[in-house]
Amino acid sequence: MKEILVVSGKGGTGKTSITAALASLFQTAVLADCDVDAADMHLILNPEVQSTHDFMSGHEAIIRQEDCIACGQCSPRCRFEAIDATEDGTYRVDPYACEGCGVCVWTCPVNAIDFPESHCGQWFESKTRFGTMIHAKLSVAAENSGKLVAQVRQEAKRVAEEEGNDTVLIDGPPGIGCPVIASMTGVSTVLLVTEPTLSGIHDMERVIDLAKHFDIDVSVCINKYDINQDLTDCIARNLETRSIPLLAKIPYDKAITAAQIDRKSVVEYGDSPAAVEVKKLYKGLKARIGR
Repeated sequence: MKEILVVSGKGGTGKTSITAALASLFQTAVLADCDVDAADMHLILNPEVQSTHDFMSGHEAIIRQEDCIACGQCSPRCRFEAIDATEDGTYRVDPYACEGCGVCVWTCPVNAIDFPESHCGQWFESKTRFGTMIHAKLSVAAENSGKLVAQVRQEAKRVAEEEGNDTVLIDGPPGIGCPVIASMTGVSTVLLVTEPTLSGIHDMERVIDLAKHFDIDVSVCINKYDINQDLTDCIARNLETRSIPLLAKIPYDKAITAAQIDRKSVVEYGDSPAAVEVKKLYKGLKARIGR
């Protein structure tokens, strides 16, 4: 099984738009949206949810008001300042500030604090016009996004095996943090989408270094390359020096925005300049994974 990860060093480079367009070309690939903090591939693919599953991770403290004796021992020991006194003199835990460390549970003299597993979000198995998609939504202020990413990848591979599919296409999160590492570890190849801006170049180099650290094949696509030809040339020279292939240079194309408004990928929308270049990118990616 081949896993193709599409990432970007920063948000707003067009990573998800390109991933959706690639999905329309692969057709049978199982899709995984691992940008769980801000998932948006569903806006283009319009998935029909088949099943919903809770994502539980970590713990949260909950004070049983009827058992609290208002001794106040828990509040000063919470280094996250998540415990406050209520109007009736008892104490409550702010669920958005609680980090689930458990100190209050251990210090409560009357065992009035429960410590259940925390509900951090949901993941979904859905059907799209291009096949099955596994995606997720992290709850507000919830953590462990890396663990949820790992869950999404695991379920995508499970579905691929059940369907007899040999390709998983992953829309990864931006940056180089924990969710990106969870998305990248063990994949077959990484496609890095960048843009010709100074921040785009800086963040591209960080992602390349991360992929090289894990000894993973990496290639690059420059989106909106024609908004700054000088920086595009700079990126191309940088990649040539590092022996990293530049698979495509996608022009700024209003057809991409028009397609998104119509909830389509740019490839579905017509034979625009961007669509032509995405098809070239698709062929390059297939060659990278030996298809």
